Amino acid sequence: MGFPDLKSEAGLTSLNNYLADRSYIEGYVPSQADSVVFAALSGAPSDKLNHALRWFSHISSYDANERKAFPGDKKSLSSYGPAGNETEDNKDDDEEFDLFASDSEDEEEKLKQQRVESYQAKKAKKAAVIAKSSLLLDVKPWDDETDMQEMEKQVRAIEADGLVWGASKLKPVGYGINKLQIAAVIEDDKISTDFLEEQITAIEDLVQSMDIAAFNKI
Repeated sequence: MGFPDLKSEAGLTSLNNYLADRSYIEGYVPSQADSVVFAALSGAPSDKLNHALRWFSHISSYDANERKAFPGDKKSLSSYGPAGNETEDNKDDDEEFDLFASDSEDEEEKLKQQRVESYQAKKAKKAAVIAKSSLLLDVKPWDDETDMQEMEKQVRAIEADGLVWGASKLKPVGYGINKLQIAAVIEDDKISTDFLEEQITAIEDLVQSMDIAAFNKI
């Protein structure tokens, strides 16, 4: 089904509702899905569509060439949006079993019990929801002579269970100095922002400071 016309009020409302519990159109980092949907908009959503506006502001922080370089395969707009896997999953969970159907009158109770047991087993196997957050970090160097490629290499070398690094770019801050802006997804129960700051600022020969530019629950 996908999104309706994203230049219409209905389309923008659909996008806003879709992004209420998501940071990106697909996955946990910017991808070609975000690039396609962004290109389908005629401009920034209104303030009342706060989820869509938050996402639009973040994606617009990347220039056109950076959006073209987002990972993933570019698909048609109709491939993205509501009524995708979630809807099908719900149907699988809630409509797969007709608890009162039977092949014959004699088998009715037996079949009903089997279906109830199968339904309950499938529900029990569902994985618990893992709370995650999407971060956008600003990592500032000491001066314009800092090796920014080495800085990014050492930041990405920080590994921990529950931490995934995403896209990055350099952004000017003035006087010929650039900062490293890098995305990350963390599992809230395993990784804290204090941990990230401690690990990144420990690269003290390259890093002057770290700030959180954006923080969104997934």
